[in-house]
Amino acid sequence: MANIAALVSGLIFGLGLILAGMANSAKVLAFLGIAGAWDPSLALVMAGAIAVGAAAFTLVRKRRRSYLGLPMNLPLSRVIDKRLVLGSLAFGMGWGMAGICPGPALVLLGSGKGIVFVAAMLLGMGVFEVLERSRSTHSSKRGQS
Repeated sequence: MANIAALVSGLIFGLGLILAGMANSAKVLAFLGIAGAWDPSLALVMAGAIAVGAAAFTLVRKRRRSYLGLPMNLPLSRVIDKRLVLGSLAFGMGWGMAGICPGPALVLLGSGKGIVFVAAMLLGMGVFEVLERSRSTHSSKRGQS
């Protein structure tokens, strides 16, 4: 049942991204390029998403399990550290250069577009994983000395 709910949720999310124009890199770049012919329409999409997300998180914080009985895995940390800031900057730069972010990139795979972006995204995730493992190995070795 959880897989069916995930599939339906993903399909609705993807359809929403398409209808909102988030899978159209030209529209996204027009939104991000405030110095030129700025298109503020995606700001309304984001405001709507923030409102829905805020309402959902407000309801979910009091629950230990989802409606399907699965455990709730909400982030616990509220710390704004160097890693968060650098990751946000990298995400923003990639979004600005490509005009696409991970969700819409996966939607675009269905049309055969976005393959290079998704490949680069997966490569970046792999590099991050290697660096994290290396970092945790070095920090545990320092703790043993």
